[in-house]
Amino acid sequence: MISADGSDFVIADSCIGRVVVSESDLQRRVAELGRTITADYAGRPPLLVGVLKGACFFLADLARAIDLPIEIDFMAVSSYGSATTTSGVVRIVKDLDADLTERHVLIVEDIVDSGLTLSYLRRNLLARNPASLEVVALLVKEGLQSVDLDLAYQGFSIPPDFVIGYGLDVAERYRNLPYLATYVEGG
Repeated sequence: MISADGSDFVIADSCIGRVVVSESDLQRRVAELGRTITADYAGRPPLLVGVLKGACFFLADLARAIDLPIEIDFMAVSSYGSATTTSGVVRIVKDLDADLTERHVLIVEDIVDSGLTLSYLRRNLLARNPASLEVVALLVKEGLQSVDLDLAYQGFSIPPDFVIGYGLDVAERYRNLPYLATYVEGG
């Protein structure tokens, strides 16, 4: 959101900490990713698989930045619930509607912590025989990965803080922030 004077608008809430990635930096990087994906997928339009709910804002902006005929589908996986730390158990809450056979699939992920959820998701989707399967992650938390991420595209590397905004939440709150900020528990 932009205020009347054109500056970034910040919502006042004691649980919202320091801004990690500004709205303008998000817009710039998503546009760059869109241009790169457009070039890389020329002649083979991708099926974007958004990981709900966190990736919805990123997916919408990224889809508009890709200058190709794309398709979109969604999956919901959970390893957090309403907590701020992963349970380590991944479960599919909503599966895809599309058949992935011989499709060029691009997983659109909001944030990668340990990489375990992404690893599970990748194995699950590879078993469905896509022509190709790549991942674009908006955020990767520094130093937390316990598996090889093998990301084709990455937006930002951030410190291992819990962040909110631009689709990321705590118990369904703060998704609508147009920037990414740290979450201050009990703030």
